Amino acid sequence: MSDPILSVQGLVKRYGEATVVSDLSFEIAPGECLGVIGPNGAGKTTTIRMCLGLTVPDAGGITAFGLQMPRDALAIKAQLGVVSQMDTLDPDFSCAENLLVYGRYFGLQDAQIRQRIPALLEFASLSNKAQAKPGELSGGMKRRLSLARALVNNPRLLLLDEPTTGLDPQARHLMWERLQLLLAEGKSILLTTHFMDEAERLCHRLLVVDHGKKIAEGAPRELIRRYLEPDVVEVYGSGALALVGSALQALAARVEVSGETVFFYTQDAKPLMQALAAYPQLRTLHRPANLEDLFLKLTGRQIREDA
Repeated sequence: MSDPILSVQGLVKRYGEATVVSDLSFEIAPGECLGVIGPNGAGKTTTIRMCLGLTVPDAGGITAFGLQMPRDALAIKAQLGVVSQMDTLDPDFSCAENLLVYGRYFGLQDAQIRQRIPALLEFASLSNKAQAKPGELSGGMKRRLSLARALVNNPRLLLLDEPTTGLDPQARHLMWERLQLLLAEGKSILLTTHFMDEAERLCHRLLVVDHGKKIAEGAPRELIRRYLEPDVVEVYGSGALALVGSALQALAARVEVSGETVFFYTQDAKPLMQALAAYPQLRTLHRPANLEDLFLKLTGRQIREDA
Protein backbone atom coordinates (compact mmCIF):
# COMPACT_ATOMS: atom_id res chain seq x y z
CA MET A 1 0.00 0.00 0.00
CA SER A 2 1.08 3.60 -0.64
CA ASP A 3 2.05 5.80 2.27
CA PRO A 4 -0.93 7.81 3.53
CA ILE A 5 -1.26 11.30 2.11
CA LEU A 6 -2.65 12.45 5.48
CA SER A 7 -2.12 10.80 8.87
CA VAL A 8 -3.82 11.98 12.06
CA GLN A 9 -2.72 10.29 15.28
CA GLY A 10 -4.16 10.72 18.79
CA LEU A 11 -5.62 14.16 18.14
CA VAL A 12 -7.01 15.98 21.20
CA LYS A 13 -8.59 19.43 21.46
CA ARG A 14 -10.10 20.98 24.57
CA TYR A 15 -11.92 24.25 25.15
CA GLY A 16 -12.01 24.86 28.87
CA GLU A 17 -13.56 21.80 30.51
CA ALA A 18 -15.02 20.51 27.23
CA THR A 19 -13.06 17.97 25.17
CA VAL A 20 -14.13 18.59 21.58
CA VAL A 21 -11.81 16.03 19.95
CA SER A 22 -10.62 13.02 21.95
CA ASP A 23 -7.79 10.70 20.84
CA LEU A 24 -8.87 10.76 17.19
CA SER A 25 -6.77 8.86 14.63
CA PHE A 26 -7.25 8.20 10.91
CA GLU A 27 -5.39 8.10 7.59
CA ILE A 28 -6.19 8.91 3.97
CA ALA A 29 -4.52 7.07 1.10
CA PRO A 30 -3.73 8.69 -2.27
CA GLY A 31 -6.86 8.75 -4.43
CA GLU A 32 -9.15 7.95 -1.49
CA CYS A 33 -12.22 9.78 -0.23
CA LEU A 34 -12.64 9.52 3.54
CA GLY A 35 -15.99 10.70 4.86
CA VAL A 36 -16.40 11.98 8.40
CA ILE A 37 -19.97 11.80 9.69
CA GLY A 38 -21.44 12.59 13.09
CA PRO A 39 -24.01 14.80 14.83
CA ASN A 40 -23.66 18.55 15.28
CA GLY A 41 -20.92 19.25 17.79
CA ALA A 42 -19.17 15.92 17.20
CA GLY A 43 -15.84 17.65 16.44
CA LYS A 44 -15.80 17.36 12.64
CA THR A 45 -15.10 21.01 11.81
CA THR A 46 -12.58 21.34 14.66
CA THR A 47 -10.71 18.35 13.23
CA ILE A 48 -10.55 19.97 9.79
CA ARG A 49 -9.36 23.23 11.33
CA MET A 50 -6.51 21.36 13.04
CA CYS A 51 -5.60 19.67 9.76
CA LEU A 52 -5.43 23.14 8.21
CA GLY A 53 -3.27 24.54 10.99
CA LEU A 54 -5.99 27.02 11.97
CA THR A 55 -6.46 25.40 15.39
CA VAL A 56 -3.56 24.02 17.44
CA PRO A 57 -4.21 20.56 18.96
CA ASP A 58 -3.61 19.99 22.66
CA ALA A 59 -2.15 16.56 21.90
CA GLY A 60 -1.51 14.27 18.97
CA GLY A 61 0.12 14.76 15.60
CA ILE A 62 -0.82 15.53 11.99
CA THR A 63 1.37 14.51 9.05
CA ALA A 64 0.55 15.44 5.45
CA PHE A 65 2.72 14.72 2.39
CA GLY A 66 5.46 13.62 4.79
CA LEU A 67 5.42 17.04 6.50
CA GLN A 68 4.40 17.96 10.05
CA MET A 69 1.53 20.28 10.96
CA PRO A 70 1.80 22.97 12.28
CA ARG A 71 5.60 23.09 11.84
CA ASP A 72 5.39 22.87 8.05
CA ALA A 73 2.00 24.57 7.74
CA LEU A 74 2.86 26.73 4.71
CA ALA A 75 4.33 23.83 2.73
CA ILE A 76 1.31 21.65 3.55
CA LYS A 77 -1.25 24.33 2.69
CA ALA A 78 0.40 24.80 -0.70
CA GLN A 79 -0.80 21.28 -1.56
CA LEU A 80 -4.30 21.57 -0.06
CA GLY A 81 -7.62 22.71 -1.49
CA VAL A 82 -10.36 23.82 0.89
CA VAL A 83 -14.11 24.31 0.59
CA SER A 84 -15.57 25.52 3.88
CA GLN A 85 -19.18 25.37 5.09
CA MET A 86 -19.76 29.06 4.41
CA ASP A 87 -19.03 30.76 1.11
CA THR A 88 -15.97 33.00 1.33
CA LEU A 89 -16.08 34.31 -2.24
CA ASP A 90 -15.28 37.99 -2.67
CA PRO A 91 -18.56 39.66 -3.70
CA ASP A 92 -16.76 42.55 -5.44
CA PHE A 93 -14.85 40.33 -7.87
CA SER A 94 -16.11 38.41 -10.87
CA CYS A 95 -15.82 34.61 -11.00
CA ALA A 96 -12.60 34.86 -13.00
CA GLU A 97 -11.20 37.51 -10.65
CA ASN A 98 -11.99 35.37 -7.60
CA LEU A 99 -9.85 32.62 -9.09
CA LEU A 100 -7.08 35.02 -10.05
CA VAL A 101 -6.79 36.66 -6.63
CA TYR A 102 -6.97 33.33 -4.79
CA GLY A 103 -4.21 31.89 -6.95
CA ARG A 104 -1.93 34.74 -5.94
CA TYR A 105 -2.10 33.55 -2.32
CA PHE A 106 -0.17 30.46 -3.44
CA GLY A 107 2.53 32.54 -5.09
CA LEU A 108 1.37 31.67 -8.59
CA GLN A 109 2.13 34.14 -11.37
CA ASP A 110 -0.84 35.90 -12.97
CA ALA A 111 -0.04 34.42 -16.38
CA GLN A 112 -0.06 30.92 -14.92
CA ILE A 113 -3.37 31.49 -13.14
CA ARG A 114 -5.01 33.04 -16.20
CA GLN A 115 -3.98 29.99 -18.18
CA ARG A 116 -5.79 27.75 -15.66
CA ILE A 117 -8.96 29.83 -15.30
CA PRO A 118 -10.82 28.67 -18.46
CA ALA A 119 -10.41 24.99 -17.55
CA LEU A 120 -11.46 25.62 -13.94
CA LEU A 121 -14.59 27.51 -15.01
CA GLU A 122 -15.41 24.79 -17.52
CA PHE A 123 -14.97 22.15 -14.80
CA ALA A 124 -17.43 24.10 -12.64
CA SER A 125 -19.87 24.56 -15.57
CA LEU A 126 -19.41 28.32 -15.23
CA SER A 127 -17.67 29.21 -18.51
CA ASN A 128 -20.50 31.61 -19.39
CA LYS A 129 -20.30 33.26 -15.94
CA ALA A 130 -16.65 34.32 -16.01
CA GLN A 131 -17.53 38.02 -15.65
CA ALA A 132 -20.49 37.52 -13.30
CA LYS A 133 -20.11 38.39 -9.62
CA PRO A 134 -21.06 35.89 -6.87
CA GLY A 135 -24.22 37.85 -6.07
CA GLU A 136 -25.51 36.99 -9.54
CA LEU A 137 -25.01 33.24 -9.05
CA SER A 138 -27.33 30.58 -7.66
CA GLY A 139 -26.33 28.65 -4.55
CA GLY A 140 -25.16 25.69 -6.63
CA MET A 141 -23.08 27.93 -8.86
CA LYS A 142 -21.40 29.52 -5.83
CA ARG A 143 -20.48 26.12 -4.42
CA ARG A 144 -19.04 25.02 -7.77
CA LEU A 145 -17.06 28.26 -7.96
CA SER A 146 -15.74 27.60 -4.45
CA LEU A 147 -14.66 24.13 -5.59
CA ALA A 148 -12.97 25.56 -8.71
CA ARG A 149 -11.19 28.10 -6.52
CA ALA A 150 -9.96 25.29 -4.26
CA LEU A 151 -8.38 23.66 -7.32
CA VAL A 152 -6.48 26.72 -8.54
CA ASN A 153 -3.22 25.46 -6.98
CA ASN A 154 -3.74 21.90 -8.31
CA PRO A 155 -3.90 20.41 -4.77
CA ARG A 156 -3.21 16.78 -3.93
CA LEU A 157 -5.72 16.73 -1.06
CA LEU A 158 -9.11 18.46 -0.79
CA LEU A 159 -10.70 19.26 2.58
CA LEU A 160 -14.44 19.70 2.05
CA ASP A 161 -16.57 20.73 5.03
CA GLU A 162 -20.23 20.00 4.16
CA PRO A 163 -19.77 21.24 0.57
CA THR A 164 -23.36 20.60 -0.60
CA THR A 165 -25.33 21.97 2.36
CA GLY A 166 -28.18 24.16 1.16
CA LEU A 167 -28.14 22.89 -2.42
CA ASP A 168 -31.15 21.51 -4.28
CA PRO A 169 -30.99 17.89 -5.55
CA GLN A 170 -29.90 18.85 -9.09
CA ALA A 171 -27.06 21.03 -7.79
CA ARG A 172 -25.95 18.34 -5.33
CA HIS A 173 -25.80 15.70 -8.06
CA LEU A 174 -23.72 17.99 -10.28
CA MET A 175 -21.35 18.62 -7.37
CA TRP A 176 -21.06 14.86 -6.77
CA GLU A 177 -20.22 14.35 -10.44
CA ARG A 178 -17.40 16.88 -10.20
CA LEU A 179 -16.00 15.31 -7.02
CA GLN A 180 -16.05 11.86 -8.62
CA LEU A 181 -14.05 13.27 -11.55
CA LEU A 182 -11.43 14.57 -9.11
CA LEU A 183 -11.19 11.16 -7.43
CA ALA A 184 -10.79 9.53 -10.84
CA GLU A 185 -7.84 11.90 -11.43
CA GLY A 186 -6.18 10.54 -8.28
CA LYS A 187 -6.86 13.38 -5.87
CA SER A 188 -7.65 12.59 -2.23
CA ILE A 189 -10.64 14.01 -0.37
CA LEU A 190 -11.51 14.47 3.30
CA LEU A 191 -15.26 15.11 3.34
CA THR A 192 -17.61 15.99 6.19
CA THR A 193 -21.30 15.69 5.40
CA HIS A 194 -24.75 15.27 6.93
CA PHE A 195 -26.08 13.65 3.75
CA MET A 196 -25.85 9.88 4.06
CA ASP A 197 -26.53 9.30 0.36
CA GLU A 198 -23.61 11.62 -0.38
CA ALA A 199 -21.35 9.69 1.98
CA GLU A 200 -22.30 6.35 0.44
CA ARG A 201 -21.92 7.61 -3.11
CA LEU A 202 -18.54 9.35 -2.75
CA CYS A 203 -16.64 7.81 0.14
CA HIS A 204 -14.39 4.75 0.02
CA ARG A 205 -14.31 4.72 3.84
CA LEU A 206 -16.27 6.40 6.61
CA LEU A 207 -15.26 7.65 10.02
CA VAL A 208 -18.19 7.94 12.44
CA VAL A 209 -17.46 10.37 15.28
CA ASP A 210 -19.50 11.39 18.29
CA HIS A 211 -18.49 13.58 21.25
CA GLY A 212 -15.10 13.95 19.58
CA LYS A 213 -14.38 10.20 19.56
CA LYS A 214 -14.19 7.67 16.74
CA ILE A 215 -16.97 5.14 17.25
CA ALA A 216 -16.76 3.27 13.93
CA GLU A 217 -14.63 3.14 10.79
CA GLY A 218 -14.89 1.20 7.55
CA ALA A 219 -16.35 1.04 4.05
CA PRO A 220 -20.02 2.15 3.94
CA ARG A 221 -21.55 -1.22 3.04
CA GLU A 222 -19.22 -3.06 5.41
CA LEU A 223 -20.32 -0.83 8.29
CA ILE A 224 -23.98 -1.48 7.45
CA ARG A 225 -23.38 -5.24 7.49
CA ARG A 226 -21.42 -5.03 10.74
CA TYR A 227 -23.88 -2.99 12.78
CA LEU A 228 -27.34 -3.47 11.25
CA GLU A 229 -29.93 -6.06 10.37
CA PRO A 230 -30.33 -6.26 6.57
CA ASP A 231 -34.06 -5.43 6.33
CA VAL A 232 -36.01 -2.44 7.66
CA VAL A 233 -39.80 -2.08 7.73
CA GLU A 234 -41.15 1.39 8.45
CA VAL A 235 -44.75 1.50 9.70
CA TYR A 236 -46.74 4.70 10.09
CA GLY A 237 -50.35 5.84 10.18
CA SER A 238 -53.19 5.70 12.69
CA GLY A 239 -52.41 3.11 15.35
CA ALA A 240 -48.80 2.45 14.33
CA LEU A 241 -47.41 3.25 17.78
CA ALA A 242 -49.67 0.58 19.30
CA LEU A 243 -47.54 -2.05 17.55
CA VAL A 244 -44.68 -1.35 19.98
CA GLY A 245 -44.82 -4.08 22.58
CA SER A 246 -47.29 -6.15 20.54
CA ALA A 247 -46.75 -9.68 19.22
CA LEU A 248 -45.33 -8.19 16.02
CA GLN A 249 -42.31 -6.93 17.92
CA ALA A 250 -41.16 -10.55 18.33
CA LEU A 251 -40.80 -10.74 14.53
CA ALA A 252 -38.02 -8.12 14.56
CA ALA A 253 -34.54 -8.11 16.05
CA ARG A 254 -34.91 -4.48 17.09
CA VAL A 255 -37.66 -1.84 17.15
CA GLU A 256 -37.25 1.95 17.27
CA VAL A 257 -39.74 4.81 17.27
CA SER A 258 -39.27 8.23 15.72
CA GLY A 259 -42.27 10.56 15.86
CA GLU A 260 -45.26 8.62 14.49
CA THR A 261 -43.14 6.02 12.67
CA VAL A 262 -42.14 2.60 14.00
CA PHE A 263 -38.96 1.04 12.57
CA PHE A 264 -38.66 -2.74 12.62
CA TYR A 265 -35.12 -4.03 12.01
CA THR A 266 -35.10 -7.68 11.00
CA GLN A 267 -33.06 -10.46 9.42
CA ASP A 268 -36.05 -11.52 7.32
CA ALA A 269 -38.93 -9.11 6.68
CA LYS A 270 -41.30 -11.63 5.06
CA PRO A 271 -43.07 -12.87 8.26
CA LEU A 272 -43.47 -9.29 9.49
CA MET A 273 -44.89 -8.07 6.18
CA GLN A 274 -47.36 -10.97 6.18
CA ALA A 275 -48.46 -10.09 9.72
CA LEU A 276 -48.85 -6.40 8.83
CA ALA A 277 -51.37 -7.34 6.13
CA ALA A 278 -53.88 -7.60 9.00
CA TYR A 279 -53.52 -3.82 9.54
CA PRO A 280 -54.77 -2.28 6.26
CA GLN A 281 -55.07 1.18 7.86
CA LEU A 282 -51.27 1.32 8.30
CA ARG A 283 -48.76 2.34 5.66
CA THR A 284 -45.56 0.33 5.34
CA LEU A 285 -42.22 0.69 3.60
CA HIS A 286 -39.90 -2.31 3.25
CA ARG A 287 -36.32 -1.39 2.33
CA PRO A 288 -32.72 -2.48 2.89
CA ALA A 289 -30.80 -0.97 5.79
CA ASN A 290 -28.83 2.14 4.85
CA LEU A 291 -26.29 4.60 6.22
CA GLU A 292 -28.98 6.74 7.83
CA ASP A 293 -30.00 3.73 9.93
CA LEU A 294 -26.34 3.23 10.86
CA PHE A 295 -25.93 6.90 11.80
CA LEU A 296 -29.02 6.84 14.01
CA LYS A 297 -28.11 3.57 15.70
CA LEU A 298 -24.59 4.72 16.55
CA THR A 299 -25.32 8.33 17.50
CA GLY A 300 -28.99 8.27 18.56
CA ARG A 301 -32.15 9.94 17.26
CA GLN A 302 -32.12 12.92 19.62
CA ILE A 303 -31.74 16.27 17.85
CA ARG A 304 -28.70 18.23 19.01
CA GLU A 305 -28.01 21.92 18.85
CA ASP A 306 -24.93 23.18 17.00
CA ALA A 307 -21.84 23.25 19.15
